[in-house]
Amino acid sequence: MAPPPPQENSRSESVPVVELAPAPPPSVVVVTVDVLTAASELNLQQQKEEDEGKHQVWHYLDVRTGEEMAKGHLHNSHNVPYMFLTPQGTREKNPEFVEQVSSLFRRDQHILVGCQSGKRSEMACVDLLAAGFVNVKNVGGGYIAWAQTGLPILVPAHCASTTSTS
Repeated sequence: MAPPPPQENSRSESVPVVELAPAPPPSVVVVTVDVLTAASELNLQQQKEEDEGKHQVWHYLDVRTGEEMAKGHLHNSHNVPYMFLTPQGTREKNPEFVEQVSSLFRRDQHILVGCQSGKRSEMACVDLLAAGFVNVKNVGGGYIAWAQTGLPILVPAHCASTTSTS
């Protein structure tokens, strides 16, 4: 069959090729737990020693900056900052975050991820889940909610508030 004859108004110009951006990764669903649930999960870690094999061991990953951690943190927490403060006072994502977490945890370990208020830890969970971590939960409210609830924290002596009686 012969091609159709050219029309008077048709152009012989080539059509530019537009490259599409790669498809975004499939959306991940971040499970968020409140601080009381997180505390309960972490307490099961202590029971594991007494009752080997019946409970999952949960680890607490604090994604706050080192400066924030130095002001107070949870006992036995691991710190890998999700963001750093720049000299200009803005926050910049840690480009080695997933790699650094991978050096501490296997992708199948149970990890509770917390930050100051819950937003950075949620973003960190998205990155970890996208990287293949399968047992990751965000701690809603973060360190602020943990401390306000009266759950145990470690505060260095130089950061503890004291009242003066002078």
